[in-house]
Amino acid sequence: MIFVILNDYDCVKGKNEVIPRMAQLGIDNIASINGEVAIAWQDGTETYLGLEALRRGCPCATCQGEPDAMGRVVRPPVHYKSKSFDLVKMEVVGGYAVSFGWADGHSTGIYSFEYLRALN
Repeated sequence: MIFVILNDYDCVKGKNEVIPRMAQLGIDNIASINGEVAIAWQDGTETYLGLEALRRGCPCATCQGEPDAMGRVVRPPVHYKSKSFDLVKMEVVGGYAVSFGWADGHSTGIYSFEYLRALN
């Protein structure tokens, strides 16, 4: 995820667009189809995310690390198994994120709508 300053407020820059953080993103529909998660956004945009890319992009501290007392982020080694990329559940969290559950038991990542949009 790349943060840029645009018009005096934070934005998330995806591959093809800049999404103001103040904009309200919403999901109309989300489904797992043929090895991808398909998201229909309320603004009419559609996003298709491969399951492997989605899992490797897990934003949780176990996968991405977290800052130590000095502010350095130490990313732990992540070991994937054959079932690591098999999606077994997904759940919208409040009105701002989606949680995914994987066949290897991993389910701690909460993907904000902005983060999902930027992954496309």
